[in-house]
Amino acid sequence: MKYISTRGQAPALNFEEVLLAGLASDGGLYVPEELPKFSKEEIASWAGLSYADLAKKIIAPFVADTIPQQDLNAIIDDTYSTAGGDRVFAHDAVAPLKQLDANLWVLELFHGPTLAFKDFALQLLGRLLDYVLEKRGEKVVIMGATSGDTGSAAIEGCRRCDNVDIFILHPHNRVSDVQRKQMTTIMGDNIHNIAIEGNFDDCQQMVKESFADQSFLGGRKLVAVNSINWARIMAQIVYYFHASLSLGGPHREISCSVPTGNFGDIFAGYLAKGMGLPIKQLVVATNCNDILHRCISNNDYSKQELVHTLSPSMDIMVSSNFERLLFDLHDRDGAQISDLMERLNNEAVSLDEKRLVKARELFDSYAVDDEACCQVIADMFERTEELLDPHTAIGVKAAQEQRWDAETPMVALATAHPVKFPDPVVKAGCKAPDLPHHLEDLFDRPERYEVLPKDLAAVQAFVSKHIS
Repeated sequence: MKYISTRGQAPALNFEEVLLAGLASDGGLYVPEELPKFSKEEIASWAGLSYADLAKKIIAPFVADTIPQQDLNAIIDDTYSTAGGDRVFAHDAVAPLKQLDANLWVLELFHGPTLAFKDFALQLLGRLLDYVLEKRGEKVVIMGATSGDTGSAAIEGCRRCDNVDIFILHPHNRVSDVQRKQMTTIMGDNIHNIAIEGNFDDCQQMVKESFADQSFLGGRKLVAVNSINWARIMAQIVYYFHASLSLGGPHREISCSVPTGNFGDIFAGYLAKGMGLPIKQLVVATNCNDILHRCISNNDYSKQELVHTLSPSMDIMVSSNFERLLFDLHDRDGAQISDLMERLNNEAVSLDEKRLVKARELFDSYAVDDEACCQVIADMFERTEELLDPHTAIGVKAAQEQRWDAETPMVALATAHPVKFPDPVVKAGCKAPDLPHHLEDLFDRPERYEVLPKDLAAVQAFVSKHIS
């Protein structure tokens, strides 16, 4: 398995190299040269497998021979197995499905240590990094930007890695208190939280610029934990297969509604479909920061001013992983993608008719404002006594509004536990949920983080000073 850049000018890499590379040297994102394909018969044979054993089937072709199968299986078992006392995920099903209405389901992806879907990828990523770095005898620097959930999941997944220093940037005063405390209360000489006086896109841009010029590291190498890292996307493909098999797949199709800001989570669903999983419909669910919805519905792929919403993990204006889809829409022509992404920085961009038609064949989309989001939380609790976090509520609303038919099971991805976002829950007229037992003392724990201006030189100087 080889991986190529969406901009066409970087060398092809194997899985181990892509794991450590993050962004390609030409500024693009790595994607597989070709997807592994599974027949309907092969997928059907996986019915009844545990989540860990299913993950082994799906992940193995992407890793190929860079990690021996026995070692890869051990890493996956360590991540997803629910046997024993040290398990990572608190629910025996790992990603349980819960029914909300006739053929409307939520896939609960919040039973990991940080109560968000990103645990599925980052717990695996941390273990893969530890394995590869130990084998290579290398030390690296992780530098990531977070709109709320990636940061704590990355720290939780990588904090035990002996060969990693972690620097996570989050927008100051623009993440929930629970999200911030989950990041800033984890202590370690190799863990550094930086609150940037700006928004998520500012944080993400500084990370991208740091990857482009790593001279400030004094010889160390940067590794990405954002969903630009291919291993993140790879891990997320698994739960689409899990949901399908749980609802009668592959003998019948499912549809999925995915709350998304950076396009990584729904891109994993697009890949699952490309690998042979019968997915009928993929719905892009966004909040008011709706560049993805505007692109698909109105062919308007232009930057607008970022809005601070009740669903802060989706407060993203530039969706990094959308570039991976654009690469496919443009027949994998890296030169066209380089030109398109360059123009996006300077002007309003639209897709030509051929690409737009193709995008609309693949995806539907829907945007939900804060008022509608709170209404969904209130209505769903009244009808089912299930409490949704605001991102999940957006996914449910988009599912209700955009589903093609009532016969196909529609799965809305529940991306976070509602305890992480108590303000919209209370605003919806519901009681704020209690923290789970492993976090019940979260607000009593001491915090450690640095507030820095929106200045790349200041951030890079801080990183350089604190590398162990």
